[in-house]
Amino acid sequence: MADMPARFAALPRWQRGLLLAVLGALAALGQAPTDLWFATLFALALVLFLHRPPLHKRQAAYQMWAFGVGYFAVSLRWIVEPFLVDVARHGWMAPFALVLMAGGAALFWALAGWVAGRFAPGRPFVLALLLVVVEMLRSLILTGFPWALLGHVWLETGVAQVAAFGGPHLLSLLTVLAAWALARMIFAPCKTAGAILILIAVAGFLLRPGIAPAPSADAPMVRLVQPNAPQDQKWDPAYRDVFYRRLLTLTAEGPAVDLTVWPETAIPYLLNGLGEGDFQLLSDAARGAPLVFGIQRRDEALRAFNSLLVMDAGGTLRAQYDKRHLVPFGEYMPGAALVGRMGMPGLARSLGVGFTPGAVSGPVDIPGIGAAVPLICYEGIFAEEIRYGDTRPRLLLLITNDGWFGQGAGPEQHLAQARLRAIEQGLPMVRVANTGISAMIDARGRVLASLPLGAEGALDAPLPVALPETLYARFGDWPVAIMLFLLIAAGYLAYRRDSD
Repeated sequence: MADMPARFAALPRWQRGLLLAVLGALAALGQAPTDLWFATLFALALVLFLHRPPLHKRQAAYQMWAFGVGYFAVSLRWIVEPFLVDVARHGWMAPFALVLMAGGAALFWALAGWVAGRFAPGRPFVLALLLVVVEMLRSLILTGFPWALLGHVWLETGVAQVAAFGGPHLLSLLTVLAAWALARMIFAPCKTAGAILILIAVAGFLLRPGIAPAPSADAPMVRLVQPNAPQDQKWDPAYRDVFYRRLLTLTAEGPAVDLTVWPETAIPYLLNGLGEGDFQLLSDAARGAPLVFGIQRRDEALRAFNSLLVMDAGGTLRAQYDKRHLVPFGEYMPGAALVGRMGMPGLARSLGVGFTPGAVSGPVDIPGIGAAVPLICYEGIFAEEIRYGDTRPRLLLLITNDGWFGQGAGPEQHLAQARLRAIEQGLPMVRVANTGISAMIDARGRVLASLPLGAEGALDAPLPVALPETLYARFGDWPVAIMLFLLIAAGYLAYRRDSD
C-alpha cells in the first residue's frame, strides 16, 4: 500500500489523468441530488494519499486539475440546460459550456496543487488546506461561482449545522480535514487523524436538527405560488397570459393568508406598462394580503432591471429591490454594447443586451410580516453577500426561475444552497420557484413543506421562527480565513523543519 503513490506516478500521463477524472466524478456524487458524502471523502482521501514525493509542482497541478475536471463535469452537468431552451440559437454552445466550465473551475484546484507542490511537496495536509483557499477564491473571482463547493456535501447530515458558525467554507474545511484524516487512518494511521474523524462524527451527531417543532399559533401563513411555466414557453405570447392567469387563479383560491409570494419574473410584462387596473387585479386576487412578485422594469434611462416588488393590501407598491448580482453571459454580457451590436446579447435577451445591477441591497419591509432579505435566483448561492444592516430581519425571501436548470441536478443543488443560507443566517427562508422546487425552509435548513419540480400549485405554510443571530451572520468568512492562514503556516513550518 505504501508504494501506491510511486506506482501511480509511473503510469502514463493520460492514464493518471483518466483515473483522477474518474475519482473526481466519484467525489461529485456527494452533491445533491445523490448526497453521497462518503463518496466525496473516499475519493478525496485517495487523491490526497497520492500526493507524495517525488511529485513535481507541475505534476501536482496536473493531477489536481484532472481530478477537478471529473468533479465539476459531473456536479455541474446541469450547465448545459440553459443552452437547450432555445436549441436553434444556443444549442451548439452546450457541450462547450460544460467543457469550459469543468476545465475552468478545475484550474483553481490545479492552483492548489501547484502551490502545494512548490512550497510543501508531499504534504497532503497542506494541499487539503489549499483546496479550501482556492474554493474561497472561486467564490469571489470574476464575480464568483460558489456552486458545488466541497462543503455542500454535508447538507443531509448534522455537520451542515456547523455553517451557522463559519459558513460554507468552514464546511469545506471540515470536508478536506475529514478526507485527510481518512487517508491517514487507512494508509498510515495516526492518533491525530483518528481524533479529527471522531470530532466530526460527534459534531454531526450532536448537531442533528431532528424533527421540526410545531409552528406557533400566531405564525404568519404564507402562500407559495408555482405556475410551472416551462422556460421555452414562459415568454411566448401564445402562453404567457396562460401562466399569468394561472398565478391569479392559484392566488385567489383557498383560505386567506398573510402573505402571497410569486416567483422571479412572474408577471410577463414590464412594470412600466402596468396601470392602476392591473394592480387592482393583483390586489383582488391576494384578498387583502401583501403580494411579493418578480417582474422586469426599465428606468428613465431605459436600463433594464430584474426586480422584486412588494405590494400591500391596497394595491400600492411598498418596496422594490433590483437584482444586484447578475449572471454573466446569462443576464448580461461583458462588453454588452459591443456584443449586442454583434447580435449576441446572452440568454436573457428579452430586453436587449441584458440587465443592469441594482444599487440597493435591502432588506424590504413586508406589511404584517417584517423585514425580509430579498434574493433573486442566482443571488442565493452567495453566502457572503447576504447583508441587512443593524436590524435583524424576519426571513430570507428568495424568488427564482429554475426553469433554466431543467429537471435534473440543477434545481436540487440550487435548493440545497438555499437551505445552507438559512442555516448560516439562522433565518427561515421562503423560496418560490417558477417550475419548482418551491419550499418553506426553517432556520435549521429543514424543508417543512414544498412543491416538487414540474408541478403547478399553491402551497400554504406557516412561517417558522427566526433563531438568534449566528456567528456567521455576525463575522462572515473572516474567522475561517484566519484559521486557514494559521493552519497553512503551521503545515509549511513543519515541512521546513522536517526538511532541514
